[in-house]
Amino acid sequence: MKVLNGLSLTQNAMKVLEKRYLKKNEEGKIVETPHELFKRVARNVAAADIHYGKTEAEVNALESSFYEMTTSLDFLPNSPTLMNAGRRLGQLSACFVLPVDDSMESIFDAVKNAAIIHKSGGGTGFSFSRLRPNGDVVGSTKGVSSGPISFMTVFDTATEAVKQGGTRRGANMGLLRVDHPDIISFITCKDENTKLTNFNISVGLTEEFMKALSEDRQYDLLNPRTQKVTQRLKAKEVFDLIVNHAWKNGEPGIVFLDRVNESNPTPQIGSIESTNPCGEQPLLPYESCNLGSINLATHVRHDSEAQVDWQKLKDTAWKAVHFLDNVIDVNKYPLKKIEEMTKANRKIGLGVMGWSDMLIQMNIPYNSERAVELAEEVMGFIQAEGKKASSALAEERGVFENYEGSIYDGKLRVRNATVTTIAPTGTLSIISGCSSGIEPLFAVSYVRTVMEGTKLIEVNPHFEKVAKERGFWNRELMEKIAEKGTIKDFNEIPDDVKAVFVTAHDITPEEHIMMQAAFQKYVDNAVSKTVNFPHEATPKDVENVYLLAYKLGCKGVTVYRDGSREEQVLTTGKSKEKPQAADATHTQKIIPRKRPEMIKGSTRLMKTGCGHLYITINEDDKGQLFELFTSMGKAGGCASSQAEAIGRLISLALRSNIEPEVITSQLKGVRCHQPAWHSGGQILSCADAIAMAIEKHKTDGKKGNGNGHKDASAIMLIGACPECGGAVEHESGCAVCHNCGFTKCG
Repeated sequence: MKVLNGLSLTQNAMKVLEKRYLKKNEEGKIVETPHELFKRVARNVAAADIHYGKTEAEVNALESSFYEMTTSLDFLPNSPTLMNAGRRLGQLSACFVLPVDDSMESIFDAVKNAAIIHKSGGGTGFSFSRLRPNGDVVGSTKGVSSGPISFMTVFDTATEAVKQGGTRRGANMGLLRVDHPDIISFITCKDENTKLTNFNISVGLTEEFMKALSEDRQYDLLNPRTQKVTQRLKAKEVFDLIVNHAWKNGEPGIVFLDRVNESNPTPQIGSIESTNPCGEQPLLPYESCNLGSINLATHVRHDSEAQVDWQKLKDTAWKAVHFLDNVIDVNKYPLKKIEEMTKANRKIGLGVMGWSDMLIQMNIPYNSERAVELAEEVMGFIQAEGKKASSALAEERGVFENYEGSIYDGKLRVRNATVTTIAPTGTLSIISGCSSGIEPLFAVSYVRTVMEGTKLIEVNPHFEKVAKERGFWNRELMEKIAEKGTIKDFNEIPDDVKAVFVTAHDITPEEHIMMQAAFQKYVDNAVSKTVNFPHEATPKDVENVYLLAYKLGCKGVTVYRDGSREEQVLTTGKSKEKPQAADATHTQKIIPRKRPEMIKGSTRLMKTGCGHLYITINEDDKGQLFELFTSMGKAGGCASSQAEAIGRLISLALRSNIEPEVITSQLKGVRCHQPAWHSGGQILSCADAIAMAIEKHKTDGKKGNGNGHKDASAIMLIGACPECGGAVEHESGCAVCHNCGFTKCG
């Protein structure tokens, strides 16, 4: 733990802040400290109070309050707010939902608007349910429609082409109603993990479908253009198809669409048709999600025994609601329509992280009845205090614009149409040094690899403390635990400790759902959570969890069976020992492509501080970058041997389908003691020269390595984070690297 003027940050937290959040100059040098980041955010967000008649002194006091709340890591807003508040971009929302109507104009307006949003750092959700099905008549041309799936590929390609300001990747949610005629094609559209890689997909299940399922009968498919029945399908067969595909690779997820609309706070404005990419925020078209999370780990009192610090939790909830309402005012929205809709409903999503840490401090097993009870108590309290805080703001600032006709009209005056959401907190929890969202621990101990190749053993701080206090701490044991991930099979660890320090795979899927449902009871929007299954789970197990989720009042479900996706990273040694399930897709080992007998290439001269460096880049017969060799003008010496070694490793990476952009990102900016000038630019080192040569080779009309910009997918396919090569864990409906903070959903 590194303490910077009272701000306690782990090594990983610093790494994530430096890589993703702290301001950099044009040369890529960090020009901001963590303190300055939090000061920047607090100042920008507090400034909104000026518009409500507050004095400069009051705004300064509020700024100090927000600064203290964030630097104490009691609360953090969503990533775009940390990244962009007080900066030129100024886009503070995490995600947006865009409408896709049944016309070519609407479809490509949505593509354009999505690109603008992705460029600003946001994710997008779409419902494709309004599009006419494949083969349906097109009135203007008398031709036939290609259907929703074909248009989804257009959105996917556009997302691939947009770089999100260098900080976040594009992410989309694609949703289709279960009664759409193309539902079977939609369920199976991600059978190949290489397709629609920038989409999470979910099926919108209706009450009619669930009723047909329970009665074991058929249900109607409706053409959205004509609203006429096109076909009848057996509900159980469609449900089984959803289940089997979710078992196979985690998709599609399911959203109980009618249940979502039962809690739609503004039904007079329209129906909710889609969610953000991770599924926790159902939104109307053009709405945005403005989220933040309370760190429950810091809201535990340690008196005679550990207990929830209810007064501190109340204070944080009130300040957080004020903070998030201000975000709506200071935000620079990517589209005018989004600004109008967001300000008309003023939806915020206050959630939590560090839930597992709170339970551990209170000595409560995650998979216990007491944990479920406490979940309801804690979230019920946050919901109640959040509503009170929103009501207090309404008295000062007025109710939200669409209040009349809303579910609150005449009952409760509130500033915000929704107040609570449980969102993924992958990178936020790394910064805070706590567990993610409401997830259990992903591992008690794990291996972290730093850039120099050094392997460090990371141990949960609460476990380390208990292990030392109880006398069973030793490094050898921690290394063994890192191999396993779980502590359940270690006889040297007391049973009561094992009970408290359970990990995601120690917990049954049913227990995952019970925890999700407990939080959902007191959440306006929805809950982002992954239900983890062991590798040997069956489709029937997935089916049971889906039905239980429906029974317990969840609004949607995301499942993940360990080892079911080719892109899974084996974070611990435990996965190596899994029994093989029939017809399962197993993790792949990377096997570099074999070198053909003949190969074409070009050699480029680069001037470095070590001398002339000749860089040869070869391509295969498809124009894919295949290998790289170097030759130093000054023969011999360390520089020559190191350049050769870099070339060999790059060749291995290229032959393993790793994108050139990913390789160059690791080499660019590496400095040595003797830079040089070449073609009007500075060459910082031999590594920097090699990166520049690869980039010039590509810009000269050459291709990449054959995968376009699918760097994340390609690298995750071989079992590694696309940015640092570290381990990825599936949690909160997303894929998260605990090493560098990469998330699939941005």
